[in-house]
Order: sequence, then C-alpha cells, then structure tokens
Amino acid sequence: MRNFIVRAVTGILFVAVVICCFLTPLSLILLFAVVTGATIWEFTGLVNNREHVHTNRFISTAAGVFLFLAVAGYCSGMTPSSVFIPYLITIIYLLVSGLFTRAADPVHDWAYAMMSQMYIALPFSCITVLAFNDYPGNPYSMPLYNALLPLSVFIFLWMNDTGAYLTGSLLGRHKLFPRISPGKSWEGSVGGAVIVLAVAALVAWVDDSMLLADYGVIQTGLTTAEWMGLGAVVVVFGTLGDLVESLLKRTLAIKDSGRILPGHGGMLDRFDSSLIAIPASVVYMYTLTSIL
Repeated sequence: MRNFIVRAVTGILFVAVVICCFLTPLSLILLFAVVTGATIWEFTGLVNNREHVHTNRFISTAAGVFLFLAVAGYCSGMTPSSVFIPYLITIIYLLVSGLFTRAADPVHDWAYAMMSQMYIALPFSCITVLAFNDYPGNPYSMPLYNALLPLSVFIFLWMNDTGAYLTGSLLGRHKLFPRISPGKSWEGSVGGAVIVLAVAALVAWVDDSMLLADYGVIQTGLTTAEWMGLGAVVVVFGTLGDLVESLLKRTLAIKDSGRILPGHGGMLDRFDSSLIAIPASVVYMYTLTSIL
C-alpha cells in the first residue's frame, strides 16, 4: 500500500511538472535540457558498468545538453545554423580520443557514446521542432511557440499506457512481445489505441474551437483525421520505444534504469516511450505537411 501511494504521488507530480513546463517556451527548454542531461548521465552510468566499457559521462552528457539547446535555439529562430559547430567538434573529439585513452574496447566506448546522442539527446531535441512549428507548411512567416503539439504527444503516451494497462488487465490473453515484455498483450495495445484515438479527436475539437486561444495557444491547422493519425503514430512508436528500453534493461540485466523517481525507476523508465514517439511525430508532421 505504501509503495502504491508513493508511486501515485510521484506520478501525479511528474505529470503536473511536465504539463506546467509547456506554459512558456523558456520553462520547456530549461526542464527538458535538465531531463536530457539526467537521462544521458543515467544511461552512460549503466553502460559503464559493463566490462571494458568506459564512456566519458561528462562530455557525453554535456554534448547531449548542448545539442538540445542548439536545436531549441535554431528552431525558435534565436540562433543561426552555425550554433551546431561546437557540437560537431565534440563528436569528433569523442571519436579521436579513443586513440589516446588505451581503452580495452574503444569500439564499445564509441558505440555507447554515440548511442547516448542518437537514442536520447536527438529525440528530446525533437520536442522543440514540434513546439516551434519549424516544419514545412508552417503558415506563419517565423517560428511561433505552440505547446499543443508536443504536449499532445505526452498526453497520447499517458493515455496509451493507462488504456493498455486497464484493458490488458481485464482482457489480456495474447502476448504482444513475450520475449522482451511478457506483461504486454495485444488486447491491451488495442485498448490503449482506441482511447488515444478518442482523445486525439477531442484534442482536434479543442484545437479547432480555439478554446485555448486566451492562453496563447495558436491553432495547428490539423484536421481531426490528421490529429488521429498523430495519435496512431504515438501509439505505435511509443509502444516500440517501451519495448526498446525493455530490451536494453534485459541486455544490461537490470530491473530499473535508476531510482531518481520513487516508485517509477529512473529517467529512462519514465521517458522510454517518448524517445521513439517524439522523433516519429516529427517525421509524421514533415510527411503530412509536405504532401498537402
């Protein structure tokens, strides 16, 4: 009972903090810069426990945070494209440094260092691509902050998790991916998807009715079908993201990625679904706007 209460309180606070961070672009950037750094630090700590693996935690974390801030600055129109040059120099350093560290297995060091950037830093950076409408078909002459798109991705993820858990608990019979996550079922996945599609239709109505205009939220221009398409993308790739992290934990022989969130594990445990769903949502938006 005590563990349930701790888990519930932590979950409520987590959701509240994430939702509130979308109120202003600065709060969004600051929070997810911290999240990016904490997640990379956690990941590099986990892989460094493997034999002959010695990734540079500080430089990998600093590089990931810089990439997030650079993408945020570029997408918001505050910085030129040259802002990425220091990041590219850091990546070169991470590769070249293997010549001098005398590591037992430099290939593993390189692989895990690059994975921290591709698996964590880049997906989190894509949040700002959604937030600043920096994609083809943007109806405005300059990037404008719009919290609805990135916030909706997280809402869809939370609704999918809740729906899948409830439906799977009641009706789950057929395992979705028993080799990686024996607790997931096809019935749960379908139930989660149905709930997300319904929520996506509701978000489309809110978007079209401009109910949030008084709070500075601009219209996205997406139709109900397009919002539901985004919901479907989040369901599919959010589930895949969850499975990817489950495979990572099985490979590392750990139950939780960390203990920073009482009752919920670590940063990877909390953001696993979003690490695949966010970039997939960006691809969806680019694809959608380019074919209209």
